[in-house]
Amino acid sequence: MKRSKALPGRHLGYDATDHAQLFARFFKPQMAGLAAHVQAALDRGGVPEALLPDLDGAAQNLFGEAPLLEDGYVLTEDGGMRVSVRTDMPGVTPAMVDWWFGWHGDQAAKYKLWHPQAHVHVAWRDMPPEGSTGRACYVGQTSLVDEYIGSDLIRGSIRFLPPGQLGFTDRSLEDDREATIVCARIGLGEAPIEVGYLAHHVRRVPGGSEMRSRFWMGGRHVAGRNLAGTLAAAVARRVLKLGEADARALLVHCAQEMPHLASFLPALHAQFRDPA
Repeated sequence: MKRSKALPGRHLGYDATDHAQLFARFFKPQMAGLAAHVQAALDRGGVPEALLPDLDGAAQNLFGEAPLLEDGYVLTEDGGMRVSVRTDMPGVTPAMVDWWFGWHGDQAAKYKLWHPQAHVHVAWRDMPPEGSTGRACYVGQTSLVDEYIGSDLIRGSIRFLPPGQLGFTDRSLEDDREATIVCARIGLGEAPIEVGYLAHHVRRVPGGSEMRSRFWMGGRHVAGRNLAGTLAAAVARRVLKLGEADARALLVHCAQEMPHLASFLPALHAQFRDPA
């Protein structure tokens, strides 16, 4: 991925203004170590493509009888990568996750709660409809983010999509007490180039929820949003070759931020779920 330059006024961590926010007590700068199953995936290294299906096999992989691999990464022949991570989220409901994705996107101090050692800035490209909640607050919106993936500062865009657009139509998704899936197209900041997709499937389990995250990045998933972007994407597909360091960094980032989110989300949701 292309490294971005830091912009003035954007920084890691909390400053005095951030600490004055009502939700600041949920900022926890220390994070837990990686789960054993994630560390095992890193120790194993890359796996064959057949073990992590591409986007066209994602629905069966997530909603079929037996997912092939829950934690790992693949480097594809076209210069792309696929990453898979499972996260246990005790005390969290799928509806809380939907609420979070709508709630945090308007303020950097909220975004930093999620990954205090990597998240720098966030803003909506266009504000969500006033009074919207849950999925309606973020689906169809684009979140502009600055975050570190490993040691690289990335300026990205996350355009949230209706699940059905990626083929996720399982009946369980109709009840946010049972399941949800957060889907998005990932782009390069304000540039008209998109470089991948993500999906976070959250399903209820005894004592909370289980999140199963999938990323499909680079290779055939690089495309333009307009004519200029399409021309630039043709070049990007030739030069944007994602390697093992990129895959491992993304796997670690997800495996850090999602358990950290689960550590405070139930209490945060209880306090702030109703609009002020």
